[in-house]
Amino acid sequence: MKALLKSKSTMIYTPFLYLCGCFLFWEWLYPLHDMTDTESIRVFIFYAYFCFLITFLQIKWWLSFPVKGIVLLFLIHWLYFDQSSLFSLTWIAQLIQEFSFNVDALISQNYDTLTSTFRSFLFFILIALMSYLLHYWFVQTKRIFLFVLLTFIYITVLDTFTMYDATTSIVRAFIISLIALAICNLLKEFAHVSIGFEWMKKVKSWLLPLLAIIGFATLIGFVAPKIDPQWPDPVPFISSAAEEAGESFGNTVKKVGYGEDDSRLGGSFVPDKSPVFTAYVDDQHYWRIETKDLYTGKGWELSENPTFVEQVNGQIDLETFTDQVQTEKLTGTVEIHNQSIEKLMYPYGIEQVKDVKDAQTVFSLDANSGAVQTTNDTNSGLIYQIQYDKPAFAMNQLKSSSEEDPIDILDKYTQLPSTLPNRVVDLAEEITANEANRYDKARAIEQYFNQNGYEYKTEDIPVPQRNEDYVDQFLFDSKIGYCDNFSTSMVVMLRTLDIPARWVKGFTSDDLVESNSGNDPDKYQITNANAHSWVEVYFPEYGWVPFEPTQGFSNSADFYLGESQVDTEADEEALDASADSVEEEEQVTEEQEEEEAETALNLLPESHDTNGLGNWGWLILIIVVIAVVFLYLFRNQLRTKRVTYKMDKTPDLETFQEAYHHVMKLLQRKGHIKAPDQTLREFARMVDDHYGTSEMGKLTNYYEQLLYRNEFPEKHSVELTKLWKDLINHIMG
Repeated sequence: MKALLKSKSTMIYTPFLYLCGCFLFWEWLYPLHDMTDTESIRVFIFYAYFCFLITFLQIKWWLSFPVKGIVLLFLIHWLYFDQSSLFSLTWIAQLIQEFSFNVDALISQNYDTLTSTFRSFLFFILIALMSYLLHYWFVQTKRIFLFVLLTFIYITVLDTFTMYDATTSIVRAFIISLIALAICNLLKEFAHVSIGFEWMKKVKSWLLPLLAIIGFATLIGFVAPKIDPQWPDPVPFISSAAEEAGESFGNTVKKVGYGEDDSRLGGSFVPDKSPVFTAYVDDQHYWRIETKDLYTGKGWELSENPTFVEQVNGQIDLETFTDQVQTEKLTGTVEIHNQSIEKLMYPYGIEQVKDVKDAQTVFSLDANSGAVQTTNDTNSGLIYQIQYDKPAFAMNQLKSSSEEDPIDILDKYTQLPSTLPNRVVDLAEEITANEANRYDKARAIEQYFNQNGYEYKTEDIPVPQRNEDYVDQFLFDSKIGYCDNFSTSMVVMLRTLDIPARWVKGFTSDDLVESNSGNDPDKYQITNANAHSWVEVYFPEYGWVPFEPTQGFSNSADFYLGESQVDTEADEEALDASADSVEEEEQVTEEQEEEEAETALNLLPESHDTNGLGNWGWLILIIVVIAVVFLYLFRNQLRTKRVTYKMDKTPDLETFQEAYHHVMKLLQRKGHIKAPDQTLREFARMVDDHYGTSEMGKLTNYYEQLLYRNEFPEKHSVELTKLWKDLINHIMG
């Protein structure tokens, strides 16, 4: 009778406890509307309602799984495929095709390409799993404090560091948590006491006083005077620390790809070969995006705010070299895979760009940086056709350049910080001491890094301390780095010689993917690893000429001797040096090519894996992870089946001890914990009272006899097995 009273009381209180867990879980969902672009939050809350209800009713898994799955598909259809009938096979085929694409993206670790439909599907799955987890915490084990604590941490962190206002959310969570903790402790007391409280069957007898106490505590919290914060606000400090994180000398790790912020250069980065765009051109090119002119001692910035002017009919009004430079008219096609870069990648000499897919792309030019901004309304891949005049520079003409630089060019592109160490100036003068013209000086500095102990590396790259100059550190201290180190150092040294120079960023050309004969262009796959920076030097008669100082890379621009044959021997040496650079580029390892990139930005990759474990490796890994999760979630059932099999096949002393210990663990997970001062018989009596059985007491009697005699009564093996199975059914039923 006492056990029956307790069972009825538990049935009354448990729904309240589980409902509190459901309410707390919703506090995790509410902020998504403010913090992310997640829409239709009510749909996810409805599905949470539904899953929590199905789980609480303890419907068999073979029925609950299909029911939840059907409702999930209905909601996916309602959110993304409402233009077609629910019973049509068309949207099912589209869904399967989309899932196939997303699974390939997961296997390839290209998480940024996951579609909204698939993300919503995963979110629904997470909600379904959380309904099981919270049922385990709140109903089965009555261990809810961890989830309560995590909820408060989650809410307070969002309130502190995001736009989400958690004022009312914290109050709600406080009230719900107190109610849940009160019910949880009440149920735990019922599991231990030997008296059934008849009056506790009435909810109002405990709920009304509980609500009164919680309401009073909440009211006190509202009206009580509150002292000012005793600790300083951590947000400004953390933000400042994040901004200054690049100023510590060490292994700062960056993500790869093209980024906008170059104000803090230095540090290591993670290599990646996610595709950015595919180029169909007749020859390899450097793909220019923009230049920066203001060197701060730590990195690069723009001296003027960008002013983008729309280019009519895609005619790009950008001149990087003059009409005196020999050119060849060419046409290329660029297929964009990563639209997070909202600037055009273009070859030198761009004249016009056309949107092949007619996506109404607007091209706007910032004349200061040379950046071409792209604006369109489509989320699909874009294809641009580019007409350009490929330049070829005459070395003899560059050597004989004698006109004076325009004042605005000289002032803007010879700027240096006053804190630049003098030894940088001295080194530049030393390198160019034997050179008489601007071209030879630029070539001398360009070749200096290949012969004086400098090393191309992407790991363990130092970051300048607060009082260190980025170029000075690289030239004299570390002598290791990647493109940013080499290109910035060359620009700065040229500027110390009053030679206008600027820092350029974009992409190098990757390996040839497909070589086509005839009139068809070759195909080049440009990846995240090709993000690069190089140098442009100004020659008054000819404009801006590209140079490549980075060790292991060669200049993609064409150079020839020119009509004037002065100093032929020097020209031949220059050509030999260019040939040597080409050979050095061919000797650059694939690892260096993959590691070359610059600043932080996640890029959209293709749906195939280019490194790592490979598709099959990741598929096997996913299967293993799913298997581990399955084994963890159903570990109790699996172990019960294993012990049951042993009890049926090999009933002996060792098997029975294992079976009894398994019962004790299951009881502990259900919240029935043996007190230290409690005997096994007292604990067994409490369990039998709770479940209204006698199996635990009988099993305990056998167990104690076995402990004393150390022998197994085989004649009672069938009875013991039946007792054990009946008790397991009561515990797990």
